[in-house]
Amino acid sequence: MIYITRRESFNAAHKLSRTDWSEDKNTEVYGKCANPNWHGHNYQLYVTVKGEVNPETGFLVDLKWLKQIINLYVIDKVDHKNLNLDVDFMKDILASTENLAIAIWDILEPHIKESGAQLHCIKIYETENNFVEYFG
Repeated sequence: MIYITRRESFNAAHKLSRTDWSEDKNTEVYGKCANPNWHGHNYQLYVTVKGEVNPETGFLVDLKWLKQIINLYVIDKVDHKNLNLDVDFMKDILASTENLAIAIWDILEPHIKESGAQLHCIKIYETENNFVEYFG
C-alpha cells in the first residue's frame, strides 16, 4: 500500500452561525467567527489517496489527473467564494472546516474510486495552527 498526497490552495470567506440561534448565542459559541460581516482564510487542502502502484505506469494515480479532479469539483467552486452563500455543496450546512472536509470527501471519493485508488484522507489547514483531518 502506498499513499500519495496532492496539495491545493484556496481563499474563501465564511461565517459560523446558526439561523435558529440569536446573534448573542452565535457570538457566545463561535466568537469572532460569528462576525455578521464574515471573515476569510487562506486554506490549504491536502488530498491523500492510497492503493497499489500500477506496474505499467509506476504511478498510484497520475497527479496531473488528481489535480484536475480536485480543481474541477472543489477548488473552482470554493476559491474566492463565500462558503455560506456561493458554494452549492455547502448549502444549508454550517461552514465549519470540519463540515467542509466531510463535504469535499463526499465529492471526491467516487471519482478517486473510479481510478482504482482509494481516498485516504482530506486534510484542510484553516490557519497555520488549525487543521482538520477526515478519514471517511
